[in-house]
Amino acid sequence: MVWPWVAMASRWGPLVGLAPCCLWLLGAVLLMDASARPANHSSTRERAANREENEILPPDHLNGVKLEMDGHLNRGFHQEVFLGKDLGGFDEDAEPRRSRRKLMVIFSKVDVNTDRKISAKEMQRWIMEKTAEHFQEAMEESKTHFRAVDPDGDGHVSWDEYKVKFLASKGHSEKEVADAIRLNEELKVDEETQEVLENLKDRWYQADSPPADLLLTEEEFLSFLHPEHSRGMLRFMVKEIVRDLDQDGDKQLSLPEFISLPVGTVENQQGQDVDDNWVKDRKKEFEELIDSNHDGIVTAEELESYMDPMNEYNALNEAKQMIAVADENQNHHLEPEEVLKYSEFFTGSKLVDYARSVHEEF
Repeated sequence: MVWPWVAMASRWGPLVGLAPCCLWLLGAVLLMDASARPANHSSTRERAANREENEILPPDHLNGVKLEMDGHLNRGFHQEVFLGKDLGGFDEDAEPRRSRRKLMVIFSKVDVNTDRKISAKEMQRWIMEKTAEHFQEAMEESKTHFRAVDPDGDGHVSWDEYKVKFLASKGHSEKEVADAIRLNEELKVDEETQEVLENLKDRWYQADSPPADLLLTEEEFLSFLHPEHSRGMLRFMVKEIVRDLDQDGDKQLSLPEFISLPVGTVENQQGQDVDDNWVKDRKKEFEELIDSNHDGIVTAEELESYMDPMNEYNALNEAKQMIAVADENQNHHLEPEEVLKYSEFFTGSKLVDYARSVHEEF
């Protein structure tokens, strides 16, 4: 059988793409006390002021990518690569029987050989398919966003054109900004907006494929919004994460650097628990998955491989991990009862009466 992602061998060209920000971010915020550390900046960062800004700004969160843009772990990763387009379709308030049936439909699709057991290879195949779905969704949305910043429809967007749209989304007069840029006059913007502009400009130049002309095509704009679509942009994203976490300037990450807590104090036990769990999770991820040669140091190359959403070897490792979480009978496979029992891990929702209802769903 030819797997769907074989056709993606040259994926670093026009690819299907990951969806932008997803609903799990809200839940991540609510789980933390307001004073707790460490804060996940991808989750707690203030939402864009309006829809236009949301459309033209690169998302903080990328579905199916292991780390957020700021280097925090993607807490919804397993659900994203298990549910694909069904992400967010398992509401705690939904009718339980309907949710269980939906989960068992997914189980049947993953179980290609219909032996009512999911193997690591079957899960690997499924993970790759769901990641491809996220890619396709983001690619389609990027086309819409590109049209929003390419008003003349010439198929190219300059940095100045983008800058006008961005500042307009921040409340500035589009005409005044355009006139100031045309006349090479200084724009008066606040310090925070100026910092965002500088970061976006760096990212814009990185997305401008050689020969650089400072104009982004639709494909390059996709890379600008979604660095996972381009090998060069993925490498740029890794470089930024390493820069933010690297404390000794050696351009690689040690375990202490990767698990170090953001600056701040913990004011209560709940916050301390958040800290402890955060450190524990990052330590496990560093030692078991990111540091591939287990030498205690993560290089940019190791981090890039870890974050590559279309890395089949990583997908197999993730498949094995996901199976291990729910594999109560230790047969290295997932069975219907196990998936239903651990539904919260796979879907974000805990489905009750899993044992009694499993045979009904089949």
